[in-house]
Amino acid sequence: MQNQYDYIILGAGLSGLTTALRMARDPFFKNVSIAIIDQDLHKKNDRTWCFWETTPDLFESVVSYSWPSVLIKGNKQSTTIDISPYTYKKVESEQLYAFAKAELSQHSNITFIQGKIIHITEKENGAIAKTIDHEYHAATILNSIYKPEQLENQQEAVVLQQHFIGWFVKADKAVFNPKVATYMDFSIPQNGNCRFMYVLPTSTHEALVEYTLFSKDLLPKEEYEKAIKDYLNNLGVTDYEITNREYGSIPMTTYDFTQHNSKHVLHIGTAGGWTKASTGYTFKHTLKKSAALIDFLKSGKPLKNYSLKNRWTFYDGVLLEVLAAHNERGAEIFTRMFKKGKAAHIFRFLDEESSYKDELEVILSAPKIPFIKAAFKVLFKK
Repeated sequence: MQNQYDYIILGAGLSGLTTALRMARDPFFKNVSIAIIDQDLHKKNDRTWCFWETTPDLFESVVSYSWPSVLIKGNKQSTTIDISPYTYKKVESEQLYAFAKAELSQHSNITFIQGKIIHITEKENGAIAKTIDHEYHAATILNSIYKPEQLENQQEAVVLQQHFIGWFVKADKAVFNPKVATYMDFSIPQNGNCRFMYVLPTSTHEALVEYTLFSKDLLPKEEYEKAIKDYLNNLGVTDYEITNREYGSIPMTTYDFTQHNSKHVLHIGTAGGWTKASTGYTFKHTLKKSAALIDFLKSGKPLKNYSLKNRWTFYDGVLLEVLAAHNERGAEIFTRMFKKGKAAHIFRFLDEESSYKDELEVILSAPKIPFIKAAFKVLFKK
């Protein structure tokens, strides 16, 4: 068995497969050997990704549904927004995994290896990824294996979680609008946190109904599920079938994951700071960061020079400081952002593509005192 490669990608999840696809499609990497190692190369439908975009990108062929409008709802207002020129799209992970693996398997220079990584060792001329049974050597390792203990063992960075449980439900009557995705419904009890329902209808009878929080601490499973039951009951839905479930917890943090990069090991995905710090959104940022990574690798610059910092890093830090100190005001903050019934400037802001005019508009929509205090805290934080 071959054990020497130019690149090893650890993890065949979203970031690993996306990075591998971009390498496979770029002539620059045509003659380099690439191994993708994961303990489970037969992942099922373990998550749903949603994202907005104006033009089709890497995974357009596996988009399973899309919405032209989104709903933002609070206790005092409900706004349905036509998000043109954007479209809100849904991808099921099982289809994405199958699509990526099918394409990558056509490239003779790319090898899939099933194995659990137990250790990474750095040498002068490369790095070694060790599984239970084998050692694999590479000049460069791209590591997407996230270690929660990195956040647990530090006090400097703000750390919240985007955590959720979702039910795929089939109702006995028509209650959903399949043309509108409920992006954030804050009309539910907040209980001192930033809590909202997220609803993705695919027919008048079927939808993913998800109870989501942006907060520090996870809840007992029963609390998420009771919230979903109560929400469905308030919609008049008492007779329904749960066809599938999903759950997750995604870090929202100012922690600098790039500090763990070294001469031959670079971290990608959540492990590399690719998750949007202020929201926990991952899919769109993985598309963007993977494309930027390919350009970086082609430049030949040392891996230690890889940086994600930009002016949106500051904005993320400010919003996280506010949510950490005033978690109960999350509903107010996000509903005020969308108050004027527009979304394009907010999407550009969250995609880190906004103009200064866009950013000013977002800033002016925010509660002034907590954001000013947070801005000074971020500016003067050591």
